[in-house]
Amino acid sequence: MAPRANWKGFLRLSLVTCPVALYPATSESEKISFNQLNRQTGHRIKYLKVDADTGDEVPTEDIVKGYKVDTDTFIEVTKEELENVALESTRTIEIDEFVDRQEIDPRYLIRPYYLRPDGKVGHDAFAVIRETIREMDKVAIGRVVLTNREHIIALEPMEKGLVGTLLRYPYEVRDPQEYLDEIQEVKVTKDMLDLAKHIVNQKSGRFEPERFEDQYETALIDLINQKRSGKPIVPKERPAASNVVDLMEALRRSVGDASTETKPSKSAKKRRRAAEGQKEMLMPIAGKKPAKQAAPKKSAPRSQRRSA
Repeated sequence: MAPRANWKGFLRLSLVTCPVALYPATSESEKISFNQLNRQTGHRIKYLKVDADTGDEVPTEDIVKGYKVDTDTFIEVTKEELENVALESTRTIEIDEFVDRQEIDPRYLIRPYYLRPDGKVGHDAFAVIRETIREMDKVAIGRVVLTNREHIIALEPMEKGLVGTLLRYPYEVRDPQEYLDEIQEVKVTKDMLDLAKHIVNQKSGRFEPERFEDQYETALIDLINQKRSGKPIVPKERPAASNVVDLMEALRRSVGDASTETKPSKSAKKRRRAAEGQKEMLMPIAGKKPAKQAAPKKSAPRSQRRSA
């Protein structure tokens, strides 16, 4: 079942319009997440919204947005006022122009969304817009309002739908000169470059996302499973830092290392497949029934926690 749409409205190319819905194309719900606990009691930490001066808790319905003018002065803006901001992109993605994909600087990319027709009508108009973008081999640029902000959105065909990528505005991209100006000018010799190119050729392949494993996520799952089973946590030895003195020698050795590398083992592939379903990896402690079937035990909150 598809997740709830983040936005619903209309997609328009000149006089061709169709109702569409925008869905998040990525998710981090499978990642391990932690709650904050009171070390003394084991209870969860709860955050309250309180008045900065009185210390009293403030109900949600009494909280409004405010723009800070100076230390003690704010301009109050209500939810209704924000909703009344007259932007056509609040309800319509108007395609303003078409550009070549390579012209979009990757620094401007934010996050992708899936775009599909909303409901049973408008599929013909949607198909016309989608296939026009596909045939012209272009990216359609429009605007959309999400989370009370207007964003630039780049639309590209993907199978029967469209994928829309939110883009940053120029003022959101920092000037590279602030960070890159101090890099020293270094002359790279032809021998060094040839060795480095050889390493690249040995490591060249196709981009296959399924081959990559989130090793930190896997390590977190292993840590949690070890603590659940009561096993001692042994810190892993950190790799020692090395100082490269002879760059040519390091390149030569790297060529040899690259030539002896092998493809991922079956066990590594198995771990990656398991990592795709993180919840399946967090299994009950071996030899015991799942928590929902086990007989309830009375114990103090703190006795249920184990520390590393």
